[in-house]
Order: sequence, then structure tokens, then C-alpha cells
Amino acid sequence: MAFVRPYTFADWDSTATICRATLPPSLQHSETAVRLAPYLWTHQYTLLNPQNCFVLDDGSGRAVGYVIGSTDVHRMAADYGRFVDLVGGKGPVEGVPAAIVEQARREVGPPPADLDDLQPSLVPDPAAAAADDTTKQIVNETHYLQQVYNPRWLLLDSTKTPLRKQLVSGTKYRAVMHIDMLESHQRQGWGRAMIATFLASIAKEGARGLQIGISGENTKVVAFYEKCGFRVEPGGEAEGGVWMVRDVSETGW
Repeated sequence: MAFVRPYTFADWDSTATICRATLPPSLQHSETAVRLAPYLWTHQYTLLNPQNCFVLDDGSGRAVGYVIGSTDVHRMAADYGRFVDLVGGKGPVEGVPAAIVEQARREVGPPPADLDDLQPSLVPDPAAAAADDTTKQIVNETHYLQQVYNPRWLLLDSTKTPLRKQLVSGTKYRAVMHIDMLESHQRQGWGRAMIATFLASIAKEGARGLQIGISGENTKVVAFYEKCGFRVEPGGEAEGGVWMVRDVSETGW
């Protein structure tokens, strides 16, 4: 029988598998996106905020879903150096198994020379350009590495519209959450259970409000989040996505 439990380092590979398996269609065939995805949307949360990270255990010890996040993105950004040390440092990282440190550095690689001028997420495909096709684009590895190594782009200033910046700079909706689950365990009530567990964890730390971002390729989930108490914040559609917020109380729901 599946159940929700706290994340541990033993779940490192399983959570990476879940993250990669649930990527939007536009990224599923990009080696760069698949390789770096857990370092953009999963591992930094489990490393820096383990108290806010939970997995859905299938009953055998294997994670088949997760809910992760942070009570305050500003506090997480201030602590981000520990994650940078994990993916791009040298020597051991206190409290992290050596095998995970080695794997992270092998999969991510060194930072780009420029971390402050964010490049576009897509660039012309050199192979197509050689064949006089200037329309085909590929994932820009530098763009993703800039986000991996710089919390400004990942947590604080990552969008083209003022909405995210407004949410992050305010005093209420500073908590963030990511939830993913393998198809085998979807539509069974586990999503609501994981969200309830996460809400309880950030309420204990004094969170007042929570924000989530939804890809324009995945807007079908908006109705689910509305049933969980979230509401759409107008403005996200200008960049092809949806931003939703939820008030947080000690009672959770």
C-alpha cells in the first residue's frame, strides 16, 4: 500500500527519474533538458529544504511521486551556495553521500562563464542551419546551467512578466512548491494527500502564502489545483504559463 513519507537521500535517484518522466513534451527529447531537469526543479529543494520535501512510497521503499518546495524563496536563495557547491565544487559536501556528490558534478558540469545575462531557452539548431534551415531550434544548455548555478534566475527573477517578481518580492506568497507523480499512481487521491502534507510542513514554519507555476503545456492541471484551494493570478498567460497562489493556514485545507 502506498503512503506519503519524508524524503531521504535514498530517494535521490527515484526523484530524478520522476522529474524526467514527467517533463513536458517539448523537453522530453532533449538530452540537455533530461539530464539537467532534476537539478533545476528537484534536487536543490531536497538538499536545502528536506523538512519540506515528501515522497509517495509505493509500499516497497520506491518513490513514485514527490512534493517538494520551500517556505521562503528568499531564504532558499540565501542558502543556495550549498547547492552550487554540490554541483560545481570540489571535495566532499557535508552531509551528502559521496556517490551523490560525484553523480551531481558529472551530470551538471562546470558553470558557464556568464551567470548574469540570462540567455534564451532555445537557440537555432547548428545542424539545421548548416542545411539552410533557420527555423529549427534546440534547448540552450547555457540557459539551463545559468539557472542551475544562479538562484536569481531560478527563484527570484525568472520570468518575462512582472507577475512572478511581484509575487516573490511581496511578503505573502513566498513559499513555492513542485509536485510530480508517475502515471501509475495518478488519479487516486495521492496528489491531494501530498499537498496537504506539504502545506502542514510550511505552516509550521510560518508561511502565509504559496505560489506555483504551471507550464503552458500542462494547463489541464489547473482545475485540480483549484479543487485544492489554489486560484489563478492573472498575468502568467502573457508568457505562456499559469501562476497560481494559495493562502496557507495552520489547519492546511
